[in-house]
Amino acid sequence: MSDRLLDFTQSPLGKQIAGFLGMPTPPKLRRAKAGYAAQPLQGKTVLLGGGSAAQLSSALVQALNQMGATITVSSELPGLAPVKKAATDAKVPLKTETVGEGAYAYVFDASGIEGTDGLRQLYDFLQPRISKLAANGRVLLLSRAAADAGSVAGYTASMALRGFTKSLGKEIGKKGATVNLIEVGAGAEPTIEGALRFLLTEHSAYVDAQFLALTKPAKGAVVDQFVSPLSGKVAVVTGAARGIGASIAETLAREGATVIGVDRPAEEGALGLTMSRIGGRGLALDVTAPDAGERLATEVGKIDIVVHNAGVTRDKMLRNMPTHWWDQVLEINLGAIMRINERLFKGALNEGARIICISSIGGISGNAGQTNYGATKAGIIGYVEALAPQMAKNGGAINAVAPGFIETQMTAAMPAVPREVGRRLASLNQGGQPVDIAEAVTFFASPLAAGVNGRTLRVCGQNFMGA
Repeated sequence: MSDRLLDFTQSPLGKQIAGFLGMPTPPKLRRAKAGYAAQPLQGKTVLLGGGSAAQLSSALVQALNQMGATITVSSELPGLAPVKKAATDAKVPLKTETVGEGAYAYVFDASGIEGTDGLRQLYDFLQPRISKLAANGRVLLLSRAAADAGSVAGYTASMALRGFTKSLGKEIGKKGATVNLIEVGAGAEPTIEGALRFLLTEHSAYVDAQFLALTKPAKGAVVDQFVSPLSGKVAVVTGAARGIGASIAETLAREGATVIGVDRPAEEGALGLTMSRIGGRGLALDVTAPDAGERLATEVGKIDIVVHNAGVTRDKMLRNMPTHWWDQVLEINLGAIMRINERLFKGALNEGARIICISSIGGISGNAGQTNYGATKAGIIGYVEALAPQMAKNGGAINAVAPGFIETQMTAAMPAVPREVGRRLASLNQGGQPVDIAEAVTFFASPLAAGVNGRTLRVCGQNFMGA
């Protein structure tokens, strides 16, 4: 279902009327129209800065240069020295910032900052420039993980960046711009470029005010295959016939994966249509069936990517919830995932395999009438955290994506007032599209996320629920 307010306010007359009446004016988000490119920032200016003790300048300069960005710097900022040294070592040209002009993205290396003095350096970098950030632009902060800060003052500053990120997101969302924070653990520097290729591009249009933790990758996990990064991979997507599942299947195929779409037998016709569009193969299968994992293992063969997308809602206040509604939601949303994975772990996954589970902000914030659903979606978050070490032993990873309000058949069936409220309760002032979830899943499925394991990424436009 289309967002009529968004469509209306994009016209000159609609924008004028909305302004006169004080109506919300959701920004038009720019989403990726094609797969990952070799130089996605070609023709775009990125202002790079940092604190005086910046530690990630070398990785940032090289990554931005590989992405085709025009890198600018300011002579007035304390992080200039490490950036200039990194650029000299890598033979990367830098340009001096033109006073009064903005940029597509502001990237700040906050690694090494401590206490209030370090946070003042972040203020000095962004405060005079934030109003000049381009529409649909990006602000990206990088810090050391708090546990690796090395001091109380460093730990404090690292955690302070989270509050800063959440607050700034609520300031710049009206421009369609986003701010995110990457927390880089010891040894994770080689994975920075992959994260930048997601968070600094239109593939992350609906990811806002999030913290992405990078850890030291498994041996061989970091590659430089950024165009068609899933070429040669076999991906299984459950709930693939329609909606978010179909979009996930299409986006994985766009990046080169061979997709096996799974859905219940009643959806076999729709599943076949979806798979025919992308050159994939459909498998009619109830994920709750006792032999679901066995059938995947025997009928698909070796698997590189598993996306557990199938899920249902059966909403009712706990005092009125029938047993079969509780059991159905728990079985489909959580139990089936655990049983299928248990079978796939017995030799059906290739080395370096990646598993992505779909959680929800409902599992983070909770909703009245969704005790069953909320339990499963919170359970998924714990499940990926607990399984991460096991996946890492074989060079793989497991992560989760937590959607916010997404424009689907389910949300289209909501009453008009709750639907409209759901759309506007976000910094980006609108609901997301199925492709927004698909882009995050594809990122996690690819080598771009080589340093991410056991994490949950909210894709919600900074929805205020659970923020």
